[in-house]
Amino acid sequence: MRFTFCFALAVTLAASGLHAQVTENVSLSNGVKSDSSKSDQEKNISAYIELLRRDLRKEKAQVMAAVMQLDASEAAAFWPIYKDYDAEIDKHYDGVMHLVKDYALNYVNMTPEIADGLAMRLLDLEQGRQELKRKYYLRFKSALDAITAARFLQVENQIEKVIDLQIASELPVIDRGQQ
Repeated sequence: MRFTFCFALAVTLAASGLHAQVTENVSLSNGVKSDSSKSDQEKNISAYIELLRRDLRKEKAQVMAAVMQLDASEAAAFWPIYKDYDAEIDKHYDGVMHLVKDYALNYVNMTPEIADGLAMRLLDLEQGRQELKRKYYLRFKSALDAITAARFLQVENQIEKVIDLQIASELPVIDRGQQ
């Protein structure tokens, strides 16, 4: 588990460095629009998120392999299910990416209606992610055993928290003066 914590710290630091490179073009932290158009801003946000996703996906599989400590027969059962999970969780992160884009594009002109819509989308995404993890926990448990399935869930939750924290730390809180 120490390896997972070190990975989480490394990913957070690496992502912070990447963010520093990208924020020259995207100014969200104080609600001031950059000189670039919304289209350019949207492209920058997409590029940032895609870079994080690509790096995290590779690192995530490496961490999962190291922490899961599967023998050959367990690995033969685990990795095909994990591949399916990874494809489905990717759809979740597509939704997160669209939500972050919409938040960024509406941040300066936030209204109660827009805020409500964004909040409801976030809650729907979170509910969908929990349902997906439950579905795959049950698949892993059926194919392997409850301990291995729980280990998958534990590692996935740790990595998920790092990703969520990174995203949340880069987004400014809605300013009450925007009503």
